[in-house]
Amino acid sequence: MGNLIKVLGKDLENCPHFFLDFENAQPTEAETAVWNQVNAVLEEAQAVLAELQSYTGAGQEIREAIQNPGDLRLQERAWSAVCPLVAKLKRFYEFSLRLENALRSLLEALTSPPYAPTQHLEREQALAKQFAEILHFTLSFDELKMTNPAIQNDFSYYRRTISRNRINNLQLDAESEVNNEMANRMSLFYAEATPMLKTLSNATTKFVSENKTLPIEDTTDCLSTMACVCRVMLETPEYRSRFTNTETLLFCMRVMVGVIILYDHVHPVGAFAKTSKIDMKGCIKVLKDQPSTSTEGLLNALRYTTRHLNDDTTSKQIRALLQ
Repeated sequence: MGNLIKVLGKDLENCPHFFLDFENAQPTEAETAVWNQVNAVLEEAQAVLAELQSYTGAGQEIREAIQNPGDLRLQERAWSAVCPLVAKLKRFYEFSLRLENALRSLLEALTSPPYAPTQHLEREQALAKQFAEILHFTLSFDELKMTNPAIQNDFSYYRRTISRNRINNLQLDAESEVNNEMANRMSLFYAEATPMLKTLSNATTKFVSENKTLPIEDTTDCLSTMACVCRVMLETPEYRSRFTNTETLLFCMRVMVGVIILYDHVHPVGAFAKTSKIDMKGCIKVLKDQPSTSTEGLLNALRYTTRHLNDDTTSKQIRALLQ
């Protein structure tokens, strides 16, 4: 592992041959304070994903209420079905704020002087693993959200009902839980195709702008090195064989795609330009070499949630690879 700094150069072919132990990395004493803070957030992540996965919505109740506006029983039934779902959506949104704070703590730890970001990744593998877990959660959450139109439909119905009752001077119980200001913030959050990714992107951009003494390269180098390390681990049979769990392979692919997208949102010229420190051809190739059932969603994430893919600076080869 000590080879990381030695072999890390500007030449993309000299990407570090470095095993980042996503399965077993444990915090050192120096990492413990930040690790504990982030771990408290990550412990909630699986429960959030499980809740989102089982989110079925109140589509039938809403349709019946809309089709029969004069039937008070159906109106009440729809409202009773929607309210607990909106409370759930509020919890997801509030979790995104905690995730944002966790990401900020990790960025501070992984870019702080006197070490370069690449040295941090080598020395603080437990924090690098947590950063990876945040990215894995983010892509998983956004995938589930994108394929579940009930979320937007339920929330739209909730807001329309609140509005209508406000006009009629009726106060509904659920308003105290999700007031107008909260509803506005939630509305902006769920209007995004990939709300968690947008949260991380905004948090990273804000981190860069607020830390003016820290070169932006320190943050983007942290991301590009993580993408590079993931690609090398996926390409190298010796490293792949060290994964004891087959799920770690998908985890590694998700993390690679997550850091690419984040890099593309934060870096001024993005991930696809010739000057990018990420070997995009190599990363796309490693995804295409896997079974399409496990990678099509990740390739779509690169196609549709990056910022600079369609820029003039993106080579025709890379565009062709993603067609």
